[in-house]
Amino acid sequence: MKEKAKDYFLGKNGRPRLNCARSVAETFRERFPLDEKRAAILSACGGGMAPGGYCGAFYAAKCILEHHLPRQAPESMEYLRSAAGSLKCREIKALKKLPCVGCVEKAAEAIEGK
Repeated sequence: MKEKAKDYFLGKNGRPRLNCARSVAETFRERFPLDEKRAAILSACGGGMAPGGYCGAFYAAKCILEHHLPRQAPESMEYLRSAAGSLKCREIKALKKLPCVGCVEKAAEAIEGK
């Protein structure tokens, strides 16, 4: 699934180019459907614009996990924090530990439970 998420983010392999949050949400759309309101919110969450300064990809993962896999959410979010050094976009970019496309891939992995 991380390759599919990456393809959405980069606009490759026939997939439309989407922001980080929508890339994650669209990857899991069939398994975890989003209502129109939540999809619209995620459309505005790219580039550090997610609530609380969250990385958009991580915010999308958080929304999916808390809504559909609440027991998995705390461990998965800690996985993301460990991988990137933070959950906040600005801090992740400053640390230079993980690029945006890497955040999209890690968010997909976290939802898959890896």
